[in-house]
Amino acid sequence: MSSSSKIGVFDSGVGGLSILEKIHRLLPRESLLYVADSAFAPYGPKGNEFIIQRSRHMMEFFMSQQVKAVVVACNTATAAAVALMREEYGLPIIGMEPALKPAASATTTGVIGVLATEGTLASDKFVDLRSRFEGDIEIITMPCPGLVEHIEQIVPDAAAINQLLQKYMSPLLEKNVDTIVLGCTHYSFLTQQIKQIAGKDIAIVDTDDAVARRLYSVLEEADLLNQEDDSLEIVFYSSGEPGEQKKVISRCWGKQVEVLFF
Repeated sequence: MSSSSKIGVFDSGVGGLSILEKIHRLLPRESLLYVADSAFAPYGPKGNEFIIQRSRHMMEFFMSQQVKAVVVACNTATAAAVALMREEYGLPIIGMEPALKPAASATTTGVIGVLATEGTLASDKFVDLRSRFEGDIEIITMPCPGLVEHIEQIVPDAAAINQLLQKYMSPLLEKNVDTIVLGCTHYSFLTQQIKQIAGKDIAIVDTDDAVARRLYSVLEEADLLNQEDDSLEIVFYSSGEPGEQKKVISRCWGKQVEVLFF
């Protein structure tokens, strides 16, 4: 690999585009290769064995493209597979975890809520993370089935999404949370709706910026930051139907892009 090699980023679908945008903003010289595994989204209800299989499939593709680093822009895939991936592949791999640490520092009521997928909340990785903070604060978790599927639509149903958010957030608000953690990258696309329901006094936190900063640090330490000005390229792949995925990814990315079949 070389400093001008691409960075691979993958998610179960379009959620990881929120991470990709932060990476592109912080590292504007880097070429990026994004894969949305939309044919198999969401990962949340699926078992670890399936998620590990798909993650390995992604890694084999990235290795064939000679990427210099990989970002697992999916909390569920990180929880299920990132440890094995780091053992099996000889390149930097950056994972995700729900932002409990900054939420624990920010809370004044001592009660925080976590919106995430079933897979993330049930994982050993999350249970271990939660145990580090639960003695000092109360952590209320809420699985959110259905949200990812709506976000993956060409035209999301805003009313249906709002109804689901009201359902999932009401128990958190009743418990006097003052901070809500977005434990799935897809949910970053719902930040404004979540803020409207939560109200101005409740903080909404995610790990998008922290992941981009971590990637920067890892590349800097390995002397892999790209110094060239003319090699930038962002390529999008999806395992879903390319015509449909072009519309979904373009909507989430904020401009028209081409999408190749993965």
